[in-house]
Amino acid sequence: MSRIDVNKTYKLFIGGAFPRSESGRVYEVKGANKKFIANPSLASRKDLRDAVVAAKSAHSGWANATAFNRGQILYRIAEIMEGRSEQFIDEICELEGVTSKAAKIQIEEAIDTWVWYSGWCDKLSSVTGSLNQVSGPFYNFTSPEALGVVAIFAENKPSLLGVVRTLAPVIAGGNAAVLIASENYPLSAITLSEVIATSDMPAGVVNILTGKSSELAPWVGAHMEIDGVDVAGLSKKQEEELRLVGADNLKRVFRFSSINHPDRITSFMEQKTVWHPIGI
Repeated sequence: MSRIDVNKTYKLFIGGAFPRSESGRVYEVKGANKKFIANPSLASRKDLRDAVVAAKSAHSGWANATAFNRGQILYRIAEIMEGRSEQFIDEICELEGVTSKAAKIQIEEAIDTWVWYSGWCDKLSSVTGSLNQVSGPFYNFTSPEALGVVAIFAENKPSLLGVVRTLAPVIAGGNAAVLIASENYPLSAITLSEVIATSDMPAGVVNILTGKSSELAPWVGAHMEIDGVDVAGLSKKQEEELRLVGADNLKRVFRFSSINHPDRITSFMEQKTVWHPIGI
């Protein structure tokens, strides 16, 4: 008996839920063989605003969670990805046109990246903080704190690893994220959102949009509640335009040359200094 395939609907990920774009728009994604694969949602300015609201609401709870707890949750994401490796491999092969072996290497590197950043969560204060020498009966401590809401333009390729190595350091530092997936290679980002939704990650800490970076970049730059941006997936011209409109609220805009490095965490953190009197 023949049956009709149940094809996957690729939606947005906002506030822990999977809505379609409020505009109802979608766009066509084709594989390496130029054949149709899916119609993911084409995120609008309103979708971006909704994602920022969700991230802003979730940020305080995530930033105030213990660093050890954040590390456990990042590790849990790695565990779940391990169990869904075959699905990621199929999507990577279909979109990028690479071999199963190459796709397997990519997902293994992505899983290892989650584990690597999970290990950094409870070590940042020791490495980047300090007990400062002062003249007087005071203790003076400096410690890193999360910046706030960070927007991420994911790399185009590698489609999964490019998402993970931009997203993991941002949330490891206690920030909430709004990630704009690669326009041409969005499937891994959407499947990753399903992994995050079934982990212990609080709703709203990670929000994932699909669509056109060229449409969303100006609104990301102009949004006053977005504190930082990783422009890995933008062109140099788009980056310059975003920097100009983002100057009004002193956005931190970064394009990193290193693949995995603690600087990718601390760049989206602030150093807070506290004075405390020495007790008798």
